[in-house]
Amino acid sequence: MPSENDAPELSIIIVNWNVEKLLKRCLESIFGSPYAADPKRLEVIVVDNASSDGSVEMVQSSFPQVTLLANEQNLGFTKANNQGIRLARGRFVLFLNPDTEIVDDALGTMVEFMKAHPEVGAVGPKLIYPDGSTQSSRRRFPNASTLFLESTLIQRWWKKNRVLSRYYMEDQSDDQVQEVDWLVGAALMVRKEALDQVGGFDEGFFMYSEELDWCRRAKKAGWKIVYLPDAVVVHHEGKSSGQVVAARHIHFYTSKVRYARKYHGKALAELLRLFLLGTFLFQMSEEWLKWAVGHKRKLRESRIRAYRQVLKSGLRPK
Repeated sequence: MPSENDAPELSIIIVNWNVEKLLKRCLESIFGSPYAADPKRLEVIVVDNASSDGSVEMVQSSFPQVTLLANEQNLGFTKANNQGIRLARGRFVLFLNPDTEIVDDALGTMVEFMKAHPEVGAVGPKLIYPDGSTQSSRRRFPNASTLFLESTLIQRWWKKNRVLSRYYMEDQSDDQVQEVDWLVGAALMVRKEALDQVGGFDEGFFMYSEELDWCRRAKKAGWKIVYLPDAVVVHHEGKSSGQVVAARHIHFYTSKVRYARKYHGKALAELLRLFLLGTFLFQMSEEWLKWAVGHKRKLRESRIRAYRQVLKSGLRPK
């Protein structure tokens, strides 16, 4: 059993599902970063959710220094991260998506910031797209109006509005260090002390909204959440969940309903659930009409199947 003095400073947890090539690039960026020059400071834990693309074999052969946990079934993003937390020995824990790449010394920059600010429970870097443009990652907590607008059919029709502008913090520069309500979890560094106090992710969220929920609990416990643009991480975004469109919709919107129930009450959550189902019924009707007139029928058929699965699920959270 290693002693406390042997424990690494930073534990990186990566939950992977069928993105072998991106995972390899992610791991190469970690071990090629300046922070990894001293391997004793760092441990990397990959939790694989029953990938079938050779991800496990790639990690075993190319990155023997990685701690690998290979699940026999897909347990979900949240539960897999909690498995990683139980293995993590670092003073800081970085939850990192496999479709990310560390830029320069982002790891060291975040660690040093956490050391200098003991009141900060979590810090997140600036996320950028592969073309170098900034990816929105800072958020205020959603209110009831936000839940009915964000990532729904209404946002498609009404993209520019005050509710979403406030939610996405468009009134604040994305080039300044700032305290926020929560951060997108593609790259989220958390103090282990905060994890021990607040607990891990709520496994009632299969995936999506788990970082929102955790940050809300951390803020309630008195921890600060900080956006740190001096650290930069490339995020390819949605490469795992994009493989199964219907499941992505179901998990995303079910998590939205669950969050609403947890923080805004059962009545509003049920109203939101029915509203969301109504938007999918409307979209399915749109696709039927476009199919009927012969417009891109294969695309319409795939969307109709996906929307039908969403409606069948009922978007009922645990």
